[in-house]
Amino acid sequence: MQRRRILQSAAVTATAALFPASARAVAAPTADTDHPGARWAPASTSNYTVASRPSEYPVDRVIIHVAQQTFTETIGIFRNPGSEVSAHYVVRSGDGLVAQCVRERDVAWHAGNWDYNTRSIGIEHEGWVDQPSYFTHTMYERSARLTAGICDRYGLPKDRAHIIGHHEVPGSDHTDPGAHWDWVRYIRLVNLA
Repeated sequence: MQRRRILQSAAVTATAALFPASARAVAAPTADTDHPGARWAPASTSNYTVASRPSEYPVDRVIIHVAQQTFTETIGIFRNPGSEVSAHYVVRSGDGLVAQCVRERDVAWHAGNWDYNTRSIGIEHEGWVDQPSYFTHTMYERSARLTAGICDRYGLPKDRAHIIGHHEVPGSDHTDPGAHWDWVRYIRLVNLA
């Protein structure tokens, strides 16, 4: 019995090594995610506030971020208990994979403004604001589908008043998603999703 467990463990480890690190950063889709098809990649419990939204805090917007990091590095930051930052979701550039890091009922620490944190769902996107090559068609589509689902769940209009950039949060010193983020395209895709 012990030998069988050792061999099974070795097989799992060997199989995992065949996948790139960015694919290993998240688990398979589970019922624990709020968005169908999202992969669970939990943030450290030190980096968000457990809540009971929307009854405790109504959700009235989605905040779009660009991580200034890779997908895997972003998830790693959220998992680090000392980072004091998280978002509900991270979207990968190349294939649009959506990772959920914080349940929507909980308050992620993404906006830099407590009031906006309590009232929003935060979506990080892999990439850098000055490198538009990260903003792939697939990433826009998958992110728009995610945002449309959030808007549907909370009865939010699919418009720029309710889907905002991090730079639009009062008191924010961030510039993301940046000048290269195509808002017209994104809102159109959200409404088509």
